[in-house]
Amino acid sequence: MPQFVLNHVGHCVSDLDVSRRFYTEVLGFEHWRDFDAPDDMTPQLLQLDKPVGLYAVYLRLGDFVLELLNYREAGQHAPGTVRRMNETGLTHLSVSVEDIEATCTLAVAHGGEVLEDTNVGAAVMIKDPDGQLIELLPITYAEAMRAL
Repeated sequence: MPQFVLNHVGHCVSDLDVSRRFYTEVLGFEHWRDFDAPDDMTPQLLQLDKPVGLYAVYLRLGDFVLELLNYREAGQHAPGTVRRMNETGLTHLSVSVEDIEATCTLAVAHGGEVLEDTNVGAAVMIKDPDGQLIELLPITYAEAMRAL
């Protein structure tokens, strides 16, 4: 059987400093490394025109790696239309936290948004400063999943 490893999930952001603070201070990610991508191969790989000016910040939460991407040269497109959860493609991140209410408060203080109408008591959706959906679940959810 071939071996497969999930390396990271990329997330394009408008402000690396704001997003890094959001993910580290609100959701407990740890900074791992930065990467200034070379323009000699990056445009071809990402199918973008030169110059790209990609700078990436890698954050870790356990074994999960989130790559925050920022394009200094190629520009970044404004956020598109609101994505619905039943559209094809990646929809959201899900993070278990010790205190959902406190995490929601931190999210707002760091430029995020709480989608109050999604609060079902045991889970709630928030948005990061760029509008990325994040599902907050209690830490007991993660513990229960590990026990399976």
